Amino acid sequence: MSRNQSLSAFAKARQPDVKRAASIIRSKSTVMSVVLAMAVSLIHSCGATRPSKYYQLTPSVNPSSATTATIVGPFPVTLIVGRIKASHLYREDRIVYSGRGEEMGTYEYQRWTEPPTEMMEETLLRALRASGHYEGVASFAGESRGDFLLRGQLLDFKEVSGEPLAARMTLELELHDSKSGTTVWTRTYTHDEPLRGNDISAVVAALNRNVQRCVAEVGTSLDEYFKSHTSK
Repeated sequence: MSRNQSLSAFAKARQPDVKRAASIIRSKSTVMSVVLAMAVSLIHSCGATRPSKYYQLTPSVNPSSATTATIVGPFPVTLIVGRIKASHLYREDRIVYSGRGEEMGTYEYQRWTEPPTEMMEETLLRALRASGHYEGVASFAGESRGDFLLRGQLLDFKEVSGEPLAARMTLELELHDSKSGTTVWTRTYTHDEPLRGNDISAVVAALNRNVQRCVAEVGTSLDEYFKSHTSK
């Protein structure tokens, strides 16, 4: 057999191997194309993630209590606005809702700029300070030492399903006398504020009205306490 005939026979014998190799290469190419397409799709889906919206409480235009006209000068006391305790739901920034029965949940993309407990502390601090009814009002986080410590627990701060839809707020407060070490005043505020709409903005607005109503009532009650327990 000549050399050319030998080479031709060898080439024919190798043809199945070459075809198999080409098939494998095409298969790998197809798999890579599928993987690449999935990767591109994943990137696009991640890029289309729904953005979060953040909400905050709006301070009252007139934060002083309704007893302003009856107060002559500030009470000779310094108030410290302490911590507001709560469950972990109200120490995080997601807006809370409750369904029928015991079910509760949080919105994924609707959030507060700060946890409700911190917003409540700041709102009380600003309102009591702006009232001008006390010689001093300071935050617990500061270095000031006060005559009384105002502290409490936030039990509800959520949207409530029902007819009509409402925003529920429940806050328990107590006033602690730093000198005697006793609790001299307590107040529980609870109210369901009806929503004026069906979207999340209506929930936030109703909770904001609830907070302002609570702060006004707390201010009035504290004024009454100090009016009867302090001398000018």
